Amino acid sequence: MISPGLILVSSFLCHVAMAGRTCPRPEHLPFATVTPLQTSYEPGEEITYSCQPGYVSRGGMRRFICPLSGLWPINTLKCIPKVCPFAGILENGAVRYTTFEYPNTISFACNPGFYLNGAKSSRCTEEGKWSPDLPVCTRISCLPPPTPKFAVLSGNESLARTSFFYGDKVIFKCLPHFAMFGNDTVTCTEHGNWTALPECREVKCPFPSRPDNGFVNHPAKEALFYKDKATYGCHDTYVLDGPEEVECNKFGNWSAQPSCKASCKISVKKATVIFEGERVKIQEKFKNGLLHGQKVSFFCKNKEKKCSYTEDAQCIDGTFEVPKCFKEHHSLAFWKTDASEVQSC
Repeated sequence: MISPGLILVSSFLCHVAMAGRTCPRPEHLPFATVTPLQTSYEPGEEITYSCQPGYVSRGGMRRFICPLSGLWPINTLKCIPKVCPFAGILENGAVRYTTFEYPNTISFACNPGFYLNGAKSSRCTEEGKWSPDLPVCTRISCLPPPTPKFAVLSGNESLARTSFFYGDKVIFKCLPHFAMFGNDTVTCTEHGNWTALPECREVKCPFPSRPDNGFVNHPAKEALFYKDKATYGCHDTYVLDGPEEVECNKFGNWSAQPSCKASCKISVKKATVIFEGERVKIQEKFKNGLLHGQKVSFFCKNKEKKCSYTEDAQCIDGTFEVPKCFKEHHSLAFWKTDASEVQSC
């Protein structure tokens, strides 16, 4: 039979041993919370692990009781982030992301010609849902452009449409006598508006002046307007310097001012020259002289090398200068060789 004294001593020793084996503060697990959280626990006290909002538990235990040993059991609990639904494909746009897990954010962008109808980004929430809702890419449209004053649509285009889309183009043209300033083509932009409209202005040109030794014809009207034309011509032996037809331009000027240039008399009576790549007799080819702008090449002698070379001469508005190196071969000097018959240098 055990004595009461022995029982008392044993109880005291057991109490002392148990009192010295408290459990320490439980280990920290990522994204988890301990309830209650204390610096120490007496044997028999219970704690509960729970995952923080936005995370869910995987594996391991959640409840633990402080054992007499004072050592917490191994905890294999893991809190992993919630995963939001697949964001899908943004039609006419793109979704930029790394993962769909809480608390990551995804962003959105639309292709050219579309605008983002909704938020630029969305966040995976604690509930595993996207917030705000996913956007859509809406096609950029423009209202029909206003028609500039004194302008009409070019071709078979029509403004009967109620809307135009990004990149659509409309071409205008001005009514007769009106000139266009600006681009005739307007484009629906990425901002839903149109590029700058052109302006149509009435343009008049002064009556063209008659050139000396020539004439000019133009429409028999009280005034000459944009795109009206005039034609020029010259009297005999004169050559038109400039285009035969000119046009009234958008700045109220004629596209050119032709003039009549005089032909040239030739002082040389006999010579072989090169004209447009061929040898010709100047006294036969140019009986009436050279016209303005025409060019011939005279043969000259190089006495030292005993060979020939050519120099050009051109008729410029009645003026024609024979090269100084050219020596006209007189018909009586039959023993002399003409420069055109000498071998080229």
